[in-house]
Amino acid sequence: MYDKLDFIQNKYKELSLKVADPEIISNQPVWQSYARELGEIEPIVNKYTEYKKVVESISEDKEILNDSSSDEEMRELAKMELSESEEQEKILSEELKKLLIPKDPNDQKNVVLEIRAGTGGDEAALFGADLIRMYIRYAERRGWKTEIVDTNETGMGGIKEAVIMIKGKGAYSRLKYESGVHRVQRVPETESSGRIHTSAATVAVLPEVDDVEVDLDPNDVRVDVYRASGNGGQCVNTTDSAVRLTHIPTGIVVTCQDEKSQIKNKDKAFKVLRARLYDMKMQEQHDELAEARKSQIGSGDRSERIRTYNFPQGRVSDHRIGMTIYKLDSFLDGDIDEIVDSLITSDQAEKMKNFG
Repeated sequence: MYDKLDFIQNKYKELSLKVADPEIISNQPVWQSYARELGEIEPIVNKYTEYKKVVESISEDKEILNDSSSDEEMRELAKMELSESEEQEKILSEELKKLLIPKDPNDQKNVVLEIRAGTGGDEAALFGADLIRMYIRYAERRGWKTEIVDTNETGMGGIKEAVIMIKGKGAYSRLKYESGVHRVQRVPETESSGRIHTSAATVAVLPEVDDVEVDLDPNDVRVDVYRASGNGGQCVNTTDSAVRLTHIPTGIVVTCQDEKSQIKNKDKAFKVLRARLYDMKMQEQHDELAEARKSQIGSGDRSERIRTYNFPQGRVSDHRIGMTIYKLDSFLDGDIDEIVDSLITSDQAEKMKNFG
């Protein structure tokens, strides 16, 4: 760990000289790249400088204690300082480990969130609608913007599948832990005997990606336009504004009919398609790095059951970290930070083990 910290400190010195070089300053794109890198490692360098000062203080106090010629008052003072410094050294060491955890390059990105009703028929579709509302409310609480890309509704107010975009700083860093199977246990309104049913919905959280991150050949995409319609055949508008994209090499199909403008629908659909292709590429890489996946909070596998929402008991249980909270109503109203924070903390703890 300390070899890595020394390397980062030397890198910081080099970058500091570069960003002050008039020749580099005149080339703004290059200067901005160096300045960005400098800003990213500065917190680590500052913390490491603080850590080294504490280590030096520990060394000096130990010298005083080992020196038989030191007077008693000086030795007592050194003893007190040593105890405090050793405690501080432990804290700073843990903080440095956390700072050295490799950053997920997607953490600051917007999110494409997909929800699909699973087993359970109408009840699963109703639960899917509950989850969409939960994530939209969560986005509102954090000041993020949401846009509905596509929905496939049922007659009872449920949703078979839906795609929404969530835009805001750090959206992916917090929502990425939501990928997987969400299970609900409750008595459906249509159940006369009061029997509890178990249903499920699948959530996929994908980072929105730039054009340069995905090699998408327009010739590989078939674009179909058609008239958008709502429940019961009610026309959303009278023009062919809905868009369906089919990526021929993979068979991925994306539809968007939320906007009245065909151009806007096409733009949104392409964003979702890029996100799905990027996710497919990432999943292939994850499959090649099976051991690395084991150290994460869940694998992000769509078939992995991650959480249960139990209505009779008013509880939410996250199976990955063995955490249960008894505030189901507020959780479904978007108050999910308690579990999200615990997932992040647990994920960081797993990754910190690599530094020993």
